[in-house]
Amino acid sequence: MFSKIFPKIHAEGYKFLVIAGIITILFYSFSEFLGLIGFILTIWVYYFFRDPERIIIEDDNYLISPADGEIIKVEEVEGPKELSLENRKFKKISIFMNVFDCHVNRTPCSGKIEEILYKPGKFFNASLDKASEDNERNYFKIKDSQNNDIIVVQIAGLIARRIVCELGNKF
Repeated sequence: MFSKIFPKIHAEGYKFLVIAGIITILFYSFSEFLGLIGFILTIWVYYFFRDPERIIIEDDNYLISPADGEIIKVEEVEGPKELSLENRKFKKISIFMNVFDCHVNRTPCSGKIEEILYKPGKFFNASLDKASEDNERNYFKIKDSQNNDIIVVQIAGLIARRIVCELGNKF
């Protein structure tokens, strides 16, 4: 019950939480109102880095959404040239995460990570079309149990400016 109300946070969030807490104390030393603003900021930092437990459907016929957010586009596209897949067609599902969505991403399926490629870039607002092409990103090529290639692309944005990649069997 406690973990549903207060989920754990990702390890990357602790340093930001400490900084926000210090800012809250400093703000409070000037006025209660500023202290309240700092407290709200600290709560938001906690909320941003939360890493809630997920219920996973283990079925090789399904892909699970790798991110919280809103599906804003579904289209057929050529594979990323960065992974030498430009001559193949893929279904692209674009998920926009706003600042209130959980920013811990997970793999959409079980499988073997065959390739990871980091591409530096800009930090445009993720809702802009040019962000899909110009922003910093991480590409993952996953080979699933049915020998399908699954491509996951994480794109940084104006607020979430870092992509931290941790691989392993954690979930």
